[in-house]
This record gives sequence, structure tokens and C-alpha cells, in this order.
Amino acid sequence: MTIKYVVFDWAGTLTPWHTVDLAGIWLETAREIDPDGAPDLAQRLLRADRDLAARCRDTQCSATLDEVFRAAEVVPDGTAIAAYRRAWEEHTYLDPEGAELLRTLRERDLGVGVLSNTLWSAEWHHEIFERDGVHDLIDAAVYSSEVPWTKPNPLIFELIAERLGADNPGACAFVGDRLFEDIYGARQARMRTIWVPHSEIPDEELGPDSAEPDATAHTLKDVLTVLDSWAAQQPSR
Repeated sequence: MTIKYVVFDWAGTLTPWHTVDLAGIWLETAREIDPDGAPDLAQRLLRADRDLAARCRDTQCSATLDEVFRAAEVVPDGTAIAAYRRAWEEHTYLDPEGAELLRTLRERDLGVGVLSNTLWSAEWHHEIFERDGVHDLIDAAVYSSEVPWTKPNPLIFELIAERLGADNPGACAFVGDRLFEDIYGARQARMRTIWVPHSEIPDEELGPDSAEPDATAHTLKDVLTVLDSWAAQQPSR
């Protein structure tokens, strides 16, 4: 089937891979909530974050940032949320090749989508893409925080295909860095898959299943090379 849409994972795919000091991020956040009890609170927040992440992997049931705070039995104010966002900001910038790739896909009349497992709101992601000057290059997005499922549940892949206007998920190529959530999940939804092996995935996050991608792109620019090779294999009319 001819590829008409390209869907991207966000963290580790459209953004470069970063090793994240999650404990440090929660400590910065906790200091804004309870300066005296920050170390203990940070540990509760970190534990809640990790427990929810494990639940998402095991059950493919989504979670939100609010749930992390509720599980830690704390109500953050705007100052705490701002501290959390500041601590994450350096990890959120688009890959230097990202904007050019998205523009080229648009020039080729290919629809562009984003599908991300995330605790963060859609609004926050929109702000990030606006900051990086690519929000207008994205035709549709699905964030797990806004729906009941996470990748690799095929339902979330089918939803992004529907939002893009695809008659069939097979008209979509999915680009991601994780063999379980991204490649395995997209294949279950009958999408073509392009693996971008940027990320150092911790053993506990590899997932019970993996899948062979249809192609591998070692940089985002290589995604175009893969798409060109697939197009060349299409029978002429």
C-alpha cells in the first residue's frame, strides 16, 4: 500500500535521546512544594512516576501527571509545576534534522502525525512544538494522557490514523525508537515501521515483545531515504 502519512513518536525520536535524571527532576519539584520535606517527597513522587510507567507498559492503560501527584498524596501549585517543566525543558527540543524533515514531508503532500506515550497534557506538547516552530507542520497528534491507552495498544495507533484521515492504517508509516511500544505496536495496527535506534532503553523498559522493523533509519534524514525506497518498489500505473 502506498504510504500517505508518516507518524512520529516524540521523545527519543523527534527529540534527541537524553539520559534523564528523573530523581533530580522530582527533587527540584518537591523543593517548591515542601522545602523541609523535599527529599522524602521527591522519593514518593519518583516511586509514583515509576509505578505508573510500569502500569502503562504492563496494561497499556494511560496515566497523567496529575495521577503522579495524587499517588504521592500532594497537590502542587503553579510554582511547583513551573519547576517541573523547567527541569524537563532541556530534554524537549526538536532534533536539528526534525524541522527540515517535517517540511519536506509536507512538500511531498504526506500527512504528518505525532503519537506519544506521555504523562503531559496535549497543550504542553503543543507549546513545545510552537516553541520549535513546527506546530503548523503537524496535521494530527494523539497523546496517551488524553486517551485510555498507551502504545503498543493497536487502538491508539488506529486513532492517530483516523485523525489523519487515513482510510486504512496501512497507509501510514510509523517512526519510533522503541521496538516494543513503537515497532511492535505499529505492526499490530498494520502500519509500516521505521526504527530510529537513538535511545538507550533500560532493560526494564524493553517490553516482553519486540518486532523486526520494516526499515531502520540511523538519522531522521534517513527516513526520507526509506520512504523513497518504498515508493520505488510500488508498481507503476
